[in-house]
Amino acid sequence: MQYVIEAPEPATVPVEGEAGVFPVRRIWCVGRNYAEHAREMGHDPDREPPFFFAKPATAVVPGGGTLPFPVQTQDLHHEIELVVAIGKGGKDIAESEALNHVYGYAIGLDMTRRDIQAVAKKMGRPWELSKGFDQSAPISAIVPAARIGHPTKGKIEVSVNGKVQQTGDMNQMIWSVPESIAFLSRYVELLPGDLIMTGTPAGVSAVKPGDSLHGTCEGVGEIRVTYTA
Repeated sequence: MQYVIEAPEPATVPVEGEAGVFPVRRIWCVGRNYAEHAREMGHDPDREPPFFFAKPATAVVPGGGTLPFPVQTQDLHHEIELVVAIGKGGKDIAESEALNHVYGYAIGLDMTRRDIQAVAKKMGRPWELSKGFDQSAPISAIVPAARIGHPTKGKIEVSVNGKVQQTGDMNQMIWSVPESIAFLSRYVELLPGDLIMTGTPAGVSAVKPGDSLHGTCEGVGEIRVTYTA
């Protein structure tokens, strides 16, 4: 196929222990999927149907690293999350079959321009500029499920400059990974390359220029990000 402009390079994430990389198609994010985080954001976690928002594939920062501090924000927040990598597509996926569609898992940061999000919420506008900005999704190398299985519990946390800010356990998710996959697949056809960020525990806080973040997910991996001025 001949393009009329230069075609962009596809977004990819490394796979631990593999020479090949995982191509990123779309990024879906589960909102308010940990009860304590829902409460700290002013909501009642009553297990209402899950809701999703999206980030573009170009938001991915494979492996983290040193990043410029995002523009147009005075209130950047970290949100540490288990990331699910879809390896087999499908729609109307049964919950009992959902894990068969998972290629592997990673740890990621859903970086959020909270001040922009707050204005959008107040005015009833979309969140895209607060969630889908450039380099807003640092993601670690993906670990194949064939190697580690499907984690359902284990500590997930992030430290800022060596101090733990967010900590929780994957078993605290309101909607499990199979439930989230099954629900989302009723509305969109999931395809290989899709990523699902599964929500964040309580403890989100502001990040300043010069701060270093270290996120970990038990049995899955870690991610490090430092923001320059």
